[in-house]
Amino acid sequence: MILIFVFFTAIVAPAQTMLKGKVVDAQSRQPLEAASVSVISNDNDKALTDEYGNFLLKTKSQHTNIAVSHIGYKTYTATTTGNLLIIELQPDAIKLEDVKLQATGTSKFSSLAKIDLALSPVKNTQELLRLVPGLFIAQHAGGGKAEQIFLRGFDCDHGTDVQVSVDGMPVNMVSHAHGQGYADSHFIIPETINNIDFGAGPYYTQHGNLNTAGYVAFSTFKNIPKSLVQIEGGNFNSFRTLAMIDLLKKNKDKQSAYIAGEFNYTDGPTQNKQNFNRINVFTKYNAAITANTNLSFSASAFKSKWDASGQVPERAIESGLIDRFGSIDPSEGGNTERYNANLTVTHQFKNGATLDNQVFLNRYAFNLYSNFSFFLNDPVNGDEINQAETRNIFGYSSKIKQKYFFGKWTLTSTDGIGVRHDATDESKLAHVVKRQFLNYIKLGDIKETNVYAFTQQQATVGNWVIDAGVRFDYFHFNYYDRLNVQQMPSQAKSIVSPKLNIQYNISKTVHVYVKAGKGFHSNDTRVVIANDGKQILPAAYGTDFGVILKPAKDLLLNIAAWNLYLDQEFVYVGDDGNVEPSGRTKRQGLDIIARYQFTKYLFANANINFTKPRARDEAKGQDYIPLAPTATSTGGLFYKKQTGFNGGIKYRYIKSRPANEDNSVVAKGYFLLDASINYTQPKYEIGLSVENLFNIKWNEAQFATESRLQNEPNAITELNFTPGTPLFAKVKLAVFF
Repeated sequence: MILIFVFFTAIVAPAQTMLKGKVVDAQSRQPLEAASVSVISNDNDKALTDEYGNFLLKTKSQHTNIAVSHIGYKTYTATTTGNLLIIELQPDAIKLEDVKLQATGTSKFSSLAKIDLALSPVKNTQELLRLVPGLFIAQHAGGGKAEQIFLRGFDCDHGTDVQVSVDGMPVNMVSHAHGQGYADSHFIIPETINNIDFGAGPYYTQHGNLNTAGYVAFSTFKNIPKSLVQIEGGNFNSFRTLAMIDLLKKNKDKQSAYIAGEFNYTDGPTQNKQNFNRINVFTKYNAAITANTNLSFSASAFKSKWDASGQVPERAIESGLIDRFGSIDPSEGGNTERYNANLTVTHQFKNGATLDNQVFLNRYAFNLYSNFSFFLNDPVNGDEINQAETRNIFGYSSKIKQKYFFGKWTLTSTDGIGVRHDATDESKLAHVVKRQFLNYIKLGDIKETNVYAFTQQQATVGNWVIDAGVRFDYFHFNYYDRLNVQQMPSQAKSIVSPKLNIQYNISKTVHVYVKAGKGFHSNDTRVVIANDGKQILPAAYGTDFGVILKPAKDLLLNIAAWNLYLDQEFVYVGDDGNVEPSGRTKRQGLDIIARYQFTKYLFANANINFTKPRARDEAKGQDYIPLAPTATSTGGLFYKKQTGFNGGIKYRYIKSRPANEDNSVVAKGYFLLDASINYTQPKYEIGLSVENLFNIKWNEAQFATESRLQNEPNAITELNFTPGTPLFAKVKLAVFF
């Protein structure tokens, strides 16, 4: 009610003196998001820049002294003239003291991500995801299949409970041939990523389907700071080439463009060569159509092909049947491709309001061969399966954001609408032998449409921020069964998701917050149809209680206690075409994020996560959630200079956890160290990176699987896994121009 009152009062509020501006990198002209802009004489008058570098600030006079700061840049101070400001920040050494605890909006991970990206440049898309605190991944198909994702006590499979996007374009594939929410991010070239926005829990109005455990939003560079050509080579006949070329070096405020491309190849550590190859091409163009209207267009093409050794049962290794890096069925593997077009037009009105219109188109193809149970169902031919699909995705969204000032109150209103339509042809599950077709298990066409609208109102007064919103989603599901040649009855469902975030700055060193919200993930269309529309959109209810501390200028701590309840789900198991209920679940946990700067060039970070995941309707001892992580941690020590030697050492740890409901099969934990060292100069960089520094034997993807080897009399349920990569060294040479 308070927010509604402030909203309508603000509409008729008297005119304010407002200062509009934009903050950019002085060299690349890249807009700087989350830069802090404040009036020097009144610390309460402050703002953060948006994703386009824009800010709107209330002032008492057009001639005002302001200060602008951002991670990795020199602080800017100046007297304004009342005109639209273009503030150019000069790059500087990274300083943790530039991170401010401000009551200006919902707490974001983006500032910390900026530090982490600068300290430890990523080498592949897997490492992009590993930068997110508490998020773990596992790869188990020769590097070609989307990673298995773990977050906040969820085994998200390949993305069921974590929403992933790039420049506002969704990565997740709903009703996918291999599983719901399949998030293959391998089309991302890691060097094009400018920043990562991340949020844990279902508290964010602008993020809808699949945002239960959290969301990850990547954003690419508008402009690249310099062109580069890079060559990498390492163990297992691994090879990578990369090029990023600045196409328009002059007048980047008017228009800019660049193109990036990479090629990857590796045989992998397995005895059967992976023959993995991947090619990516990405280009982006930006133009100022008018002084207040900007256009951004990007396009990308991705294609990948690989062979895989698959999962191996422990008994096969212990008996000597195969080596740890051997294979039961060496004919696994697949190929996939994706083509994206993404267009955004942004207009800023005279009153400072911004209107975003975005449209995207995706073309996608997927073909995967797997064998998880070996000879369990077919003792003659084996149980190899083929999952495949082709799909087209269309999406449109429109969002308007406006600030209002009324006395000491600042109200930021964000409202949006959108639609996403997935049209999948010949989504299939087939029984094959050595990639040769035997018979269909499932075959059909899927049409799934999501229409949504949301409103978010954020009120700031003094040291308080109250952020409340509500989201409406409508889904329509359609399935044509090609095997039985019939159109199944369509289903539709809507859901309303309220969100609330409250923050309070106790002081410049202590910031507390509480979050509460409802989220959801849609179930697979085949599940929805098979269950006559029951439990189409299982809801998630969560709360967070957190504190951000800055007891010293070079130390930042974020501690959050949370819980999350998930309604009954029905899960489509794409590997056998069946539907399984998974029941209601609850998760409680504690997250700790720590960043510390020892000296001007020496940094440390640590992320520690504890979770207790349980099924709500099962007896004690039978209520474990398979593969749900209970304790994880990542971190490292980094030495970073703009030129000369720099490098670091990183660790990642996951505790052993139940692989089935009664904990009779255990997924084994591990602790790994990676290290890198680089020598950087303005025109070139040479580097060495080492993964699994101490050559530890570890299991990456792990499952409690019922399987039968050839000539075994009975099926056995035990741990099946893909072996983790042994010590792996890689050298690189990059040339900048």
